[in-house]
Amino acid sequence: MLDQQTIEIVKSTAPVLKEHGVTITKHFYKRMFENNPEVRQFFNHTNQKRGRQPEALANTVYAAALHIDRLEAILPAIQPALHKHKSLNIRAEHYPIVGANLLGAIQEVLGEAATPEIIDAWAKAYGVIADIFISLEEKLYDEAPWLGFKSFSIAEIIEETPEVKRFRLVANDGVVGTAVPGQYVSIQARIPGEEILHHRQYSVVETTEDGYWIAPKAEGLVSNWLHNQVIGTEIPVSAPAGEFVLEQTTRPLLLIAGGIGITPLFNMAKTAVRQGRSVTLLHAVRSMSLRPLGDELDELVNEGLQLRTHVDEVSGCLSEKQLEELDFEGHDVYTCGPNAMMETVVRVIPNARYEFFGPSANLVQA
Repeated sequence: MLDQQTIEIVKSTAPVLKEHGVTITKHFYKRMFENNPEVRQFFNHTNQKRGRQPEALANTVYAAALHIDRLEAILPAIQPALHKHKSLNIRAEHYPIVGANLLGAIQEVLGEAATPEIIDAWAKAYGVIADIFISLEEKLYDEAPWLGFKSFSIAEIIEETPEVKRFRLVANDGVVGTAVPGQYVSIQARIPGEEILHHRQYSVVETTEDGYWIAPKAEGLVSNWLHNQVIGTEIPVSAPAGEFVLEQTTRPLLLIAGGIGITPLFNMAKTAVRQGRSVTLLHAVRSMSLRPLGDELDELVNEGLQLRTHVDEVSGCLSEKQLEELDFEGHDVYTCGPNAMMETVVRVIPNARYEFFGPSANLVQA
């Protein structure tokens, strides 16, 4: 528990963190990668360059300052990070590294404004926050079918579109755990010419008896590397993770996908259709030739899926007007796709659940 003085000091820093948070977190990552290069492998350096990861962390730190006296308020917001940490095998010993570099970054960016009292208060606050993360992540590890990464092999490759391939990954020890529809696995890539291991998360399109199907789009370092692999390639894979999952209800289901955002929603659609639920899936694409999992979706139509495919050659997204025409009252609604489209979806359908490919961000709903 934090004492009242510490709480008041931390809360008083919220305005400064709101203004300078991204500057602090950018410096934090630079500092940490220089001081502790062993943790570089856990981070997507494309998102680092684009500023997505520093922005996501800045939002988390700011929220922690605002709610330090009732941290339970931010628990829903940190669930994606907890599952991402599980998929990357982040452990308790990594948290002191983050804490030391975060406090150092605050001190170095804010200078004299970061008084000893402020640094001490944030050190105490970080300790409490880290303990919460570690405790919650331990529960996730306890539920996992295996810890860390283990060896899988590529058993089958299907070219879905010129941009997307589907890979069947088979566990070399024969032991797998079922991915709840919507979950993902992390793969570990050792890429020639790269100094560090790289990790990326891919939605599980289907769980098989001996592994998983994933369907990555060829964009980014790891996905392009994966597209160049052949049958028999061994790849370390994590246990399934992710909190964007299909709820087991009898309510009708409305799924709204944009492009490759179909991958987590496909498993939801297939599972729900076979459970006898009413399922409507809207899939926006730039062209029919670029429709991932198209044949599989058409097969689900024969089983009862209500499928609507929308082609927009420019955006590959659904418009606000099209969304407003939907009958979504009484439905469970899930969406995944470009952030701009998801912003529109949650503005029209505020209770829609959504999934980011990459660090969580703030969706602008007004």
